[in-house]
Amino acid sequence: MTTVLLFHHVLGLTPGIHAFADRLRATGHEVITPDLFDGRTFATIDEGFAYRRESGIDTDERADAAAAALPSDIVYGGFSLGAMPAQRLAQTRAGARGVVLLEGCAPVGDDGFGPWPSSVPAQIHGMDADEFFIGDGDVDSAREIVATVPGSELYLYPGDGHLFSDSSLPGYDAEATETVIARVTAFLERVGA
Repeated sequence: MTTVLLFHHVLGLTPGIHAFADRLRATGHEVITPDLFDGRTFATIDEGFAYRRESGIDTDERADAAAAALPSDIVYGGFSLGAMPAQRLAQTRAGARGVVLLEGCAPVGDDGFGPWPSSVPAQIHGMDADEFFIGDGDVDSAREIVATVPGSELYLYPGDGHLFSDSSLPGYDAEATETVIARVTAFLERVGA
């Protein structure tokens, strides 16, 4: 069993995030899904970012608090906005077993969270025409990680959906999500061994 700290996207801790976590739990892993938005969920990405900005919520501080309550030898994961604290913690908190980044990836090195520890593999997922993952350059950061960090993997799925693995959202892609779940489960088995 592997412990996973899984951060939600900018729409909040939606039923689809719970469903994704439950799928991983069903394979024998412990999955913790902290609510960084105090129970608030949003219909659009713009609404979610506006709430984050106007509320003054420090998602990094809340993510750090969630991580501090857990052992250090865990896997971090996150969807889009949630990929940022997951990646930061995987890169900076000693003992991380790995990180799963869904539809988000920050630059490594001076532009990001510092150097990537060679002992922390990443598994990164996104759609090949996602305006954010592709258009904002996250895929380039993902490719750099895969090229330099042993055991890391990048998977691109056909389509332009963002947050495609959240079953509670209109852009949900069931077929792609099945593949994501299978790949994440295999990754958790590998890094948890």
